[in-house]
Amino acid sequence: MPVVLLERPGPAVALLRLNRPDRLHALNLELREALASHFTDLASDQAVRCVVLTGDENAFAAGADVAELAQRTPTDPAFARVRAAWAPIERYPRPVIAAINGFALGGGCELAMHCDIIVAGEGAKLGQPEVKLGIMPGAGGTQRLVRAVGKFAAMRWLLTGDPLSASEAHRLGLVTEVVADGEVLKRALEIAARIAAQAPLAVAAIKDAVLRGADLPLDDGLRLEGESFRALFATEDRAEGMRAFLEKRKPEFKGR
Repeated sequence: MPVVLLERPGPAVALLRLNRPDRLHALNLELREALASHFTDLASDQAVRCVVLTGDENAFAAGADVAELAQRTPTDPAFARVRAAWAPIERYPRPVIAAINGFALGGGCELAMHCDIIVAGEGAKLGQPEVKLGIMPGAGGTQRLVRAVGKFAAMRWLLTGDPLSASEAHRLGLVTEVVADGEVLKRALEIAARIAAQAPLAVAAIKDAVLRGADLPLDDGLRLEGESFRALFATEDRAEGMRAFLEKRKPEFKGR
């Protein structure tokens, strides 16, 4: 059975399901590389305009596979393979929505933070418990969590390893939306469908400007935004969107 399942639940939307239910979808090397392969393939599939990433009702991903980690040494070549497996997710050019039920801990929380929108069930638990194993986050947990919730909140959760409830994560800004546990995937797919109906080049430009601009000085970020804004005026989608608005009809975006 594949450790990552690919489904096409609707036009222009891809659904990736982590599939190690007996281990709460713990991220072993096989799963990481399978996920990377899917994101690489989806990046070249222009028909896909949004990706939803999920696990099952029990867990999004409970973290790294500790049994696998316990065998590693500081010079283990697996570290480089893991780092390489994150790259296609980091570089994926279109929106990714995490749909979280149950646990999203350690590497699972880091995987969720690689996404652009996070929908969590009321019973979800997020966090970075690596300190309890004598290690630390290694896939962006100390960096993305600080950027999401600020230094002082992030330090509290990173240094204790305590989990956050979905409501607390939402209050801090780590989660986009909290819904009933049974509604998580449905809500994520609804949002994905709305995004997929927008102009693909504009959507990609917005994601790029937000991610690249986040670590730039404000003047440089505004310059980046302005350049992308002007560039979109050369697209067919811009002409179609404005024409449809003036004609009071729904636009038909082609990604050109």
